[in-house]
Amino acid sequence: MNFALGTIPFGTTVGMGDTFAILDRFREAGGTMLDTADNYPFWVEGRTGDESELAIGAWLAARGNREEVFISTKVGARPTVPGDLTLDSAEGLSAAAIATAAEGSLKRLGTDYIDVYWAHIEDRSVPIEETLGAFNELAEAGKIRALGASNVATWRLDRARTIAAARGWMPYTFVQLRHTYLRPRPDTRLAESGHTLASDELLDYLAAEPGMTLWAYNTLMFGAYTRPDRAIPDIYDHPGTTRRLAALREVADELGVTRNQVVLAWLMGDGIVPIVGVSTMAQLEEAIGAADLKLDAELRARLDAAC
Repeated sequence: MNFALGTIPFGTTVGMGDTFAILDRFREAGGTMLDTADNYPFWVEGRTGDESELAIGAWLAARGNREEVFISTKVGARPTVPGDLTLDSAEGLSAAAIATAAEGSLKRLGTDYIDVYWAHIEDRSVPIEETLGAFNELAEAGKIRALGASNVATWRLDRARTIAAARGWMPYTFVQLRHTYLRPRPDTRLAESGHTLASDELLDYLAAEPGMTLWAYNTLMFGAYTRPDRAIPDIYDHPGTTRRLAALREVADELGVTRNQVVLAWLMGDGIVPIVGVSTMAQLEEAIGAADLKLDAELRARLDAAC
């Protein structure tokens, strides 16, 4: 099943009982990839950022199934000032910060290795060589098995991969960015300052780098494809969105599935791993249904042509 389960609310707004039930059903359906971070959900009053990792760690310990699960977690965006709900005091990507953060994540998750460890944000105050060197030390120690960059500029991603190749270090082979079926207006500014959109340049870069995998977040736009109480974000306010939504609706109706499922199938069919955040069993079942949905060439062409 080629989608990752987003776990931001686990252990907080989704209580531990429901968290365990959702994770159990995800595994039962064949899901393996769990996406978390060392700061989820720090921006909620009264939270520290420990909660998501702790919830996953408790489930792994209770089920004894660590080898069956692919753990994705991140470093760089955890506040260093207690109670800070912004990124102003983020831990960053210095060698010291990475070493400390990795130990914290391993402890909370109850594991001795992380399957893919992400640089959560860019930290241009630290040389790329220092950041990559710290990650490589973790790799040599067996604490991380793959490396990813989230919310990164394409040129920085390419530079980092070039440096890693020259020094024989573990390279970035995963990239995580905000991406969905709708296309944003050019040069738009996101309301969420910590988010970075997958640009056409980045997608072109990935097409030329077969060893890279894109994990896409905010794929369902906080429910805006299907929920009338959730508005389409302003960055998609242009005529092309109307045409794309019409194509999406037509394909979903023809297949007898939801628009969310078509969006997820469209992404997965392009080799992208959507991160699907769920807080209810119904939302999880919808995503599981999308994993089995295949869009033939004619349907994909119709979806792609709408712009």
